[in-house]
Amino acid sequence: MLNFDEARFLRIQAGAVERAAEVAAPLDKCLADGAQNLFFLGSGGAGILMQPAAQLLAAQSQFPSFVAMPAELIALGSRHLGPQSVAVIPSLSGTTPESIEVLGYAKRAGATVIALTGHEDTPLAQAADYNVTNFAEDDTSSESYYLQSLGIALAIQRALGEISDYDEVLAGLRALPRLLVGVKQAAEVAAPELAAAIAADPFHIITGAGSTWPQAFYYGMCILEEMQWIRTRPVHAADFFHGTLELVEQGVSVLLLKGEDAARPLAERVESFVPRYSSKLTVLDAASYPLPGISARVRALISPAVLATVLERVSAHLEVLTGHPLTTRRYYRRVDY
Repeated sequence: MLNFDEARFLRIQAGAVERAAEVAAPLDKCLADGAQNLFFLGSGGAGILMQPAAQLLAAQSQFPSFVAMPAELIALGSRHLGPQSVAVIPSLSGTTPESIEVLGYAKRAGATVIALTGHEDTPLAQAADYNVTNFAEDDTSSESYYLQSLGIALAIQRALGEISDYDEVLAGLRALPRLLVGVKQAAEVAAPELAAAIAADPFHIITGAGSTWPQAFYYGMCILEEMQWIRTRPVHAADFFHGTLELVEQGVSVLLLKGEDAARPLAERVESFVPRYSSKLTVLDAASYPLPGISARVRALISPAVLATVLERVSAHLEVLTGHPLTTRRYYRRVDY
């Protein structure tokens, strides 16, 4: 596979699963001490990657959870954030300014802070009440954060007696890293063609629903826009029919991500509509990738990680095709803003 280090990938994703299990201990303590809600406070892409876990809690747990942008939370405040809160702050670098600032804000409000970092010796890791470190880099961070945040949601549900299959789900997650290598191998076949199609068009509508919507948003904003300077219009599949559908005409590219959760019919609605007006519909379906031994229950939870793995293969070919390395920036962390 192009520019792929299998041993490194397996090490990082296996570490993510173990961190997903380890985070249960501080969460159990927080709940025993009277925690009443949880805030996911990630900046940019790291915040987006927390959304499937927050969505799982909102749909299936009585424990209130909130997703907030750090800068906006500081500007507007929240009456729900206080001594009864757990604040989860992911930052791969551990140095993201907005994340460091919101950590101080949350602690001043009395919240307990759990940091999810890629490096221990960083300001965020050192200032948090609890720090969980799993080394990763941009090409492996999506799966890593999806798995760690999923571990948080599952740990809360287990502590509250809302699930009885925690150990079985965790066993499935432990088998996942090796299976994701197989997903990458399968995706490698079509990746050059999809990368060429993405590079050929100046604009892409990218959409999904349920747990795959965050991955659609992330891939459009953080990969195609930030790392490749390709214009995109990320839109939720439910909102696709409240405005964005009017942009669809022959020659307009639509990239649709389909998951295996209960929101799948929302994606299928887009899949049915677009071909009537544009021949440039590309569908990436998590269900099309074999994951031997993984139950339907676990597959529904990991769709965004599967699609992140597929899209990483596309990105690997895209940067070669465009001659634009994924690390090249004009403004991000290069100028003051």
